[in-house]
Amino acid sequence: MSLNRIRARWERHDERFAPVRGDTFAEVLFDEGSWLEGPAYSPAWRTVLFSDIPNDRVLAWDEATGAVGVWRSPGGYANGRTVDRAGRMLQCEHGSRSVTRTEPDGTVTTLADRWQGKRLNSPNDLVEHSGGSVWFTDPTYGIQSDYEGFAATPEIDGCHVYRRDPDGSVTRVTDDFAGPNGLAFSADERTLYVADSERKHLRRFDVGPDLTLSGGEVLATCDTGAFDGVRVDDGGRIWAAAHDGLHCIDPDGTLLGKLLLPEVCSNLTFGGPKRNRLFVTATNLLLSIRVTVKGLR
Repeated sequence: MSLNRIRARWERHDERFAPVRGDTFAEVLFDEGSWLEGPAYSPAWRTVLFSDIPNDRVLAWDEATGAVGVWRSPGGYANGRTVDRAGRMLQCEHGSRSVTRTEPDGTVTTLADRWQGKRLNSPNDLVEHSGGSVWFTDPTYGIQSDYEGFAATPEIDGCHVYRRDPDGSVTRVTDDFAGPNGLAFSADERTLYVADSERKHLRRFDVGPDLTLSGGEVLATCDTGAFDGVRVDDGGRIWAAAHDGLHCIDPDGTLLGKLLLPEVCSNLTFGGPKRNRLFVTATNLLLSIRVTVKGLR
């Protein structure tokens, strides 16, 4: 590696950000990507999987050794991913235009690749509900050119958010986005946060008992670039990747503060044994920084 660490600067915008602190340097775990995305930490494997989308590979950083190796290549031009409650890896793939699940033995199952018989655009990011449904966003970034997938004409009239239920059915849950991207539930799963990268918005939806959405008001607008990946910490604060680093937003929409980094950030996840280690994909870098808050389980 040509780098060991880079400067990280904490910027407070609201007094409620005072409990949030962290290292002043971010450790560089990997610096040889083209455009990195989709970090997900597996406690069982003690591994962070992340995507190098243009190079069509999924990489794995080993927590015990610090080594980075290829987990899957070709990688389906994979983007966002998460570890489900059974320890399986769920990921969005631009190449196959699908959401897949990888079992511990390596078996891959396609969870969703169509809605009403039409091929999805290019699933981007996803989150699992405690009831077993998988919620994902479907912009067109992976089919706009051959850079992050395969150029193709959309079959669906727009970019939407979907829910894949345990019975295999796929439901469109909202249809008024320009570029849906990262998403995350609140701790009680009564709220769903979704980034609209094209409009630079972070939106808030109420989740009903029947898993339908209502509301959808703009919670925050990005002031530097656009919001991408989204996560929530154990204090209910929303963390959103942006062009200048990570923005930390209160559930009431107030920008509490920022973790400023020198590269455009695409996504993040909390990991480590205490869930207090932020893993961030930032252009060609995978970064790690320890903080005083924990990610939701």
